[in-house]
Amino acid sequence: MPRIPYYDVEQATRKHAEFLGKLKPHLNIFRMLANSEYALKGFVRMGNGLLHRCELDPQLRELAIIRVGRLSRAAYEVFQHERIAREVGVEDAKIAALRDATIEAAAFTDNEKAVLRFTDDVVRNVRDSDRNLKAVGAFLSPGALVELTLNIGYYMMVCRLLETTGVEGEEGQAEWLKTAKL
Repeated sequence: MPRIPYYDVEQATRKHAEFLGKLKPHLNIFRMLANSEYALKGFVRMGNGLLHRCELDPQLRELAIIRVGRLSRAAYEVFQHERIAREVGVEDAKIAALRDATIEAAAFTDNEKAVLRFTDDVVRNVRDSDRNLKAVGAFLSPGALVELTLNIGYYMMVCRLLETTGVEGEEGQAEWLKTAKL
């Protein structure tokens, strides 16, 4: 049950209604964010930029996002991004390893393990260790490294919004939660 009411999309003014019409209005996260017209616009623009206009490999991005969601115990976010991860080619064995909270699993490449260690460090300590930064810096360009860090921070914000406002899951999430181990 949401802790803050979802926005009544039918009440949207012209510009807000036009913007909402471009989104998947059935997604509860957008229904919640619509309570703040300007925050919604900035949120969507940055999220789209991180998801669709970056050099960071989409599979590494999705592994990091799922890890952020799991560390934040944000079922909605993990549910959404397990689907996106599959769409960009992340193998089920890797998603299963993340479900088991095993970032050192044999399913992951050395580079993926480095991204997951870096993600853990940023989530838990804000500033990553020099060792973890050096490890990801060995194979990511400075731009991709900035994008990884921005993705981690952005999805930490998303998880906190979801959990604080009580955004409810989408169709299929209740069944998924039975196996999620969050």
